Amino acid sequence: MVDPKLDTSRYDPRSLGLKVGLEIHQQLDTRHKLFCNCPTKLVHGEAEEDIFYRRLRPTRSELGEVDVAALFEWRKGRIYEYHAPLNCSCLVEADEEPPHELNREALVIALAIAKALNSKPVDEIYVMRKIVIDGSNTTGFQRTAIVALGGYIDLPSGKRIGIQTIAVEEDAARKAGEKGTVTSYMLDRMGIPLIEISTAPDITSPEEAYETAHTIGQLLRLSGRVKRGIGTIRQDLNVSIKGGTKIEIKGVQLLDLLPKVVFYEAIRQARLLEIREELRRRGVTEEYIAENAVVKDVTSIFKKTKCKIIRKVIKKGGRVLALRLPGFHGLLGVEVEPGRRFGTELADYARFWGGVGGIFHSDELPAYGISEEELAEVYKELSADKDKDAVVLVADEEKKARKALEAVLDRAKYATKGVPPETRAALSDGTTRYMRPLPGSARMYPETDVPPFEVTEDVLAEAEKIKPVHPMVKLEELTRRYGLSKQLAKQLLHELRLDLFERLAAKYSDKVPATYIASIFTNLLRSLRREGVNIDNITDEDIEAIVKALAEHRIPKEAVEEIIRKAAETPSHDINKIIEEVASRRVSIEEVEKLVDEAVEKLKDEIRAKGMRALSKVMGLVMPKLRGRVEGRVVAEIAKKKIQEVLGG
Repeated sequence: MVDPKLDTSRYDPRSLGLKVGLEIHQQLDTRHKLFCNCPTKLVHGEAEEDIFYRRLRPTRSELGEVDVAALFEWRKGRIYEYHAPLNCSCLVEADEEPPHELNREALVIALAIAKALNSKPVDEIYVMRKIVIDGSNTTGFQRTAIVALGGYIDLPSGKRIGIQTIAVEEDAARKAGEKGTVTSYMLDRMGIPLIEISTAPDITSPEEAYETAHTIGQLLRLSGRVKRGIGTIRQDLNVSIKGGTKIEIKGVQLLDLLPKVVFYEAIRQARLLEIREELRRRGVTEEYIAENAVVKDVTSIFKKTKCKIIRKVIKKGGRVLALRLPGFHGLLGVEVEPGRRFGTELADYARFWGGVGGIFHSDELPAYGISEEELAEVYKELSADKDKDAVVLVADEEKKARKALEAVLDRAKYATKGVPPETRAALSDGTTRYMRPLPGSARMYPETDVPPFEVTEDVLAEAEKIKPVHPMVKLEELTRRYGLSKQLAKQLLHELRLDLFERLAAKYSDKVPATYIASIFTNLLRSLRREGVNIDNITDEDIEAIVKALAEHRIPKEAVEEIIRKAAETPSHDINKIIEEVASRRVSIEEVEKLVDEAVEKLKDEIRAKGMRALSKVMGLVMPKLRGRVEGRVVAEIAKKKIQEVLGG
């Protein structure tokens, strides 16, 4: 019997034969979108917009086939509501006008990154259409174009990870909400150029997955031509283990979550294989399930139930249906990921295919107000053996409940084979949920509205000029050129605003030490974010204005934190006004000396006893009154002089 409790320490991903391929999607920082002249910016707050509605319908291919994922999305009867901001979308996003020619700037940036990844550029770039089934593109497809093939990235650990393809594609619309059958999207993001980097399945551990994504992410940032912040980069994964199958995991935005997602997926597949082996040991086959599964209406059993969910459904005219899963006793309660059981996987299928809220199953009952007596009656009605069979309950409209149980039954049948091929969504705790069937492989076809782009020697020469260096080369450069310690340089390599640091250090390091400029990014901004200060309101221009004020001796270093805090309070701040306000509070040397004299007089006995060791006490009395108004270094010099006078006297 499979242990229902999951012990993650029992599983070693390498021993399981883990293979991972990454698809890294990063927004490019271009002047306009990929197929039109709209700016690549998002709307914050209210904006003038047009609103229109669409439905997407699946069509047959030339071979008469319909993509299974597209078909079942259509069957949900969804309506898509599109919000088109007038200042950053046009008829192209609305699919009312053909796309314009490919954005040359985006292609040059992508080719520069391809060169840095040792990839071979194609001779001509052709645009293809890739079917999209969730309404996030008004057209029903995403335009994508391969710019380079092959290549590799060398990791700091020494391993070489292969690159399969590098493509440029248009970003999808931004999901704004969901209510009933209506899903709302914002079209401000749709069409922003993305670079997609697909690695070979050379990654064999969660740690390697993190290292690969981190190294490629650093390389992208070092180009200085990509957008920054949450939502501008995401990682999709293809994960498999020996005996399992390739699972597509979508939407890992936080890099730190990536190794956990990989580890848990490897465990999930291993646990599903364990369930398969247990079913085989019990003699449960797909045919056995088909012959012995039973679905019955058991609403009458729950007429007086204390279960609030079931009571509410029955009151509205809904029904309670029950499914006998022969031979599954104890298996629905098996944890396949932390906090997610095999029964949870069945519930995901019930929600997707039946549109119900969830399921109840015998491995978790009695509970939720369902009594032991009611469960026994259900077993009796289904002629099920409580020591061998599992029972699944669904309470909803009869049509939806039947669809949900059909999906549960199909998923249970697949348990005899192992791991079903799926597209799964990453959750915030590192686990995943069923998202939809794996799309068909033949979902790409040519885009006839966009002419091909010839990759000439001139284009390649232009790309060569902006090719980013490898992160390890940049690390050595930061220590050599700017005098940073290796530790500080490593921290800086993680920063999204590394390019800004280099620009500021080049302009102001003769007046403001490069190490201090670096510390603004690696220490001050990070600590303020941990405190909950909205650092996202601080622009590159804000930071440059602050460093410039330091270089011109208009503010002391101690004032920087206060200025940033004030600026972070609102997106529409005027940084120069804030700087001037703080600068106007600067004190004269005479005022500083007066405060130091008062502190020294108060601590005269302690100074005579401790000597210069009493400096910290003097500073402790003075600095709270002066912080942000004068350099701490200046106060310390005056305090040392005054202490020396006491000791000399």
